Amino acid sequence: MKNMSHVTGHTSQKNPNTNQGPRGAVVTDQFQRPLHDVRISVIDRCNFRCPYCMPEDEYSHAYTFLDKQEWLTFGEILRLAKIFVRLGAAKIRLTGGEPLLRPDLPELIRQMTKINGIEDLALTTNGWFLAEKAAELKAAGLHRLTVSLDTLSEKTFQTMSGGKGSVGRVLDSIGAAALCGFSAIKINTVVQKGVNDATVLDLVERFKGTGHVLRFIEYMDVGTCNHWQNTQVVPSRELYRIINERFPLRPVEGNYFGEVAERYEFTDGTGEIGFISSVTQPFCGTCTRMRLSTDGKIYTCLFAGEGTDLRGPIRDGASDDELYAIVKKVWQGRMDKYSENRWLFRSLKATSKKIEMFQIGG
Repeated sequence: MKNMSHVTGHTSQKNPNTNQGPRGAVVTDQFQRPLHDVRISVIDRCNFRCPYCMPEDEYSHAYTFLDKQEWLTFGEILRLAKIFVRLGAAKIRLTGGEPLLRPDLPELIRQMTKINGIEDLALTTNGWFLAEKAAELKAAGLHRLTVSLDTLSEKTFQTMSGGKGSVGRVLDSIGAAALCGFSAIKINTVVQKGVNDATVLDLVERFKGTGHVLRFIEYMDVGTCNHWQNTQVVPSRELYRIINERFPLRPVEGNYFGEVAERYEFTDGTGEIGFISSVTQPFCGTCTRMRLSTDGKIYTCLFAGEGTDLRGPIRDGASDDELYAIVKKVWQGRMDKYSENRWLFRSLKATSKKIEMFQIGG
């Protein structure tokens, strides 16, 4: 397909060994991938029940989430963030669950902005509480926002949010955040065949020219509770074709090595969109992400089954150097390439448990 660089891989990415800055020497895994991005889940709870993440039938009122004492404290999160930076991380993203459910979150952001070496501090939210918190988040120093919004159709939104929330409130929150100074807000849309794929052009029309950036994400088999089937995936190449026919696109060079979205801009100069194609065009070879769960485990893959506990060592009195050694060993031993070997894993480990998305963020 014309100009779709994600069909053949991330050929425009920058060299993986250029992100040293004020951080320590670059530490790479078994495939020479550096640690650059860390997703930190600050809470495992959410007010939505999206079927592809936390379906209502499995996470109803009877489900027991983590007790507050099981959460990492802000002090513990900050301590680990400094260690991640020592290992080369430059980008931190706060996730959930729904991170805005975590009490006093702006205080964590204020403290995190003081860590030398964090160049990009972002937050992903479903947008429900964003309007009332946007000004405080901006004042605390948060750099960027990502808002999940799968459709503009209220009926489809209800289907995809588990009957929670509303399109109007999420749109109002995006507007409120923009007024507070958040520019180029990323709008993440998970596309499922027969569910919201027919509403994609509505989203493009709504956000084209606003300065915000739509990112269309192929529906993935994260965790085990969403009962994923490949037939529900809409390939990015198909979305590109549909959008390009209506609003011509041209490719944009990636910002940095490990960037997950293939970027395109409208040829009339009215904005940008991106495609995240983990299923049809895996980008494991350039994956630079580690995830920290709410209860203090690190995971080196979104599709991992088990993590490495850091909360235990912290609360047992481990020094910073000891924690650094644990994380460094985990990263250096990393061999994850799940998306590149998805069909083999699914055939051999059809019943194996994977960490759920709401426990480590997307």
